[in-house]
Amino acid sequence: MNMARESWASKLGFMLAAMGSAVGLGNIWRFSYVAGENGGGAFLILYLISVLVIGIPLLLVEVSIGRKAQSDVVGSYEKLAPGKPWYLAGFFGIGASLLILGFYSVVAGWSFYYFWNYLNGFFFNEPQEGYGPAFESFTTTLTQPLIWHGLFMVVTILIVLSGVKKGIELANKIFMPLLAILLIILAGFSLSLDGAAEGMRFLFQPDWSVLSDPTVYISALGQAFFSLSLGVGAMMTYGSYLSSSHKLPGATFGIGIMDTLFAIISGVVIFPAVFAFSIEPDSGPVLVFITLPSIFNQMPFGGYVGILFFLSLSLAAISSSVSLLEVPVSYLMRAASWTRRKAAMVSGLIIFILGIGASLGMGVLAGVTPIGENNIMDSMDYIASNIFLPLGGMTMALFVGWHFTKRTALEAADLSGTGLGSVWYGLVRYIAPILIVIIFLQALGLF
Repeated sequence: MNMARESWASKLGFMLAAMGSAVGLGNIWRFSYVAGENGGGAFLILYLISVLVIGIPLLLVEVSIGRKAQSDVVGSYEKLAPGKPWYLAGFFGIGASLLILGFYSVVAGWSFYYFWNYLNGFFFNEPQEGYGPAFESFTTTLTQPLIWHGLFMVVTILIVLSGVKKGIELANKIFMPLLAILLIILAGFSLSLDGAAEGMRFLFQPDWSVLSDPTVYISALGQAFFSLSLGVGAMMTYGSYLSSSHKLPGATFGIGIMDTLFAIISGVVIFPAVFAFSIEPDSGPVLVFITLPSIFNQMPFGGYVGILFFLSLSLAAISSSVSLLEVPVSYLMRAASWTRRKAAMVSGLIIFILGIGASLGMGVLAGVTPIGENNIMDSMDYIASNIFLPLGGMTMALFVGWHFTKRTALEAADLSGTGLGSVWYGLVRYIAPILIVIIFLQALGLF
């Protein structure tokens, strides 16, 4: 079955879809607690530098490979380096997308559950046992989290099987502007609280003393790398639906900047509220599902703030999950000659099954620790984030920096004849691989 390759309806559609891929739970959930753990303002500056030095250059690398090859994450390497083993890195991307979406969809299901319980008014008042025990009771039960995980996957599959233009692009054209509006409204709520100024100082006034800790630099680099969805192949797949008439440098710079803005606005939503109610800013992942509902409960109109917040979280989760599902779908459509519908449904089913393990690992299978003391979900996260993603990112950088000639690399990235071209090529060829190795070794606890 030789099907014509799909394409984006517009450059804006591509940018919104790519932003949707990058802007997910990682911005709203992970950025806030990582920034909290690493001192706030100083971390934010290091994060911004990391986005400019490694994030955007690697984003341009990934998109340029996909556009040049006009193929999926495995097919791109096969086409551009036939007969050579580069294509094996594509399978790291497919593995990472399946593993990440396997647990990500479970957490996104929790977000759906919270949104529904704010929408029906149940969480407007604190449950009798408290938000913490209520969250633990929900996540450790057998069936309820699986139902919400399944619902989330059904939504994701339906968008992907609808196609690039009518599914992925259309959904992101609705979701991303709506998400931006919701976060700005929530930031306004947060800034109106007594004590909000202290949260803003924490986020924007650097405490330079934290820079004496080398792990802060690594955390900033890692957050920039993971926040932009680098190494998983989603951006390569999205890039493959672009034509040569779309210029890449401006688009990738815009995506990187907007992704960072979403992360900062999320910080403005969370930190003023956290400080206004004397909560520790480094509360970790429980910040979103336990700490924030407790804060909303104490705020004027807090229940309505909860509706808006968990709607935002759910929209961000869907926009990212769609790009993760598209990675195996695009591969199966080419390699197995499957229809989009069949590829989306089979890939989605595999991910749902992986999610069953991740969900049960919070409850009946809590004693199962595949890697060290990590439960099933954390082990899936560990393998995908600390092994597959850095290997995928490293391969992309080495491929463009060392397999391509400089001329080919600059042409692929639309940087021929520009002063920025040599700077970008130097970063990709020399600096990015070193930084990725550092992130990789630190994540494995070897650095």
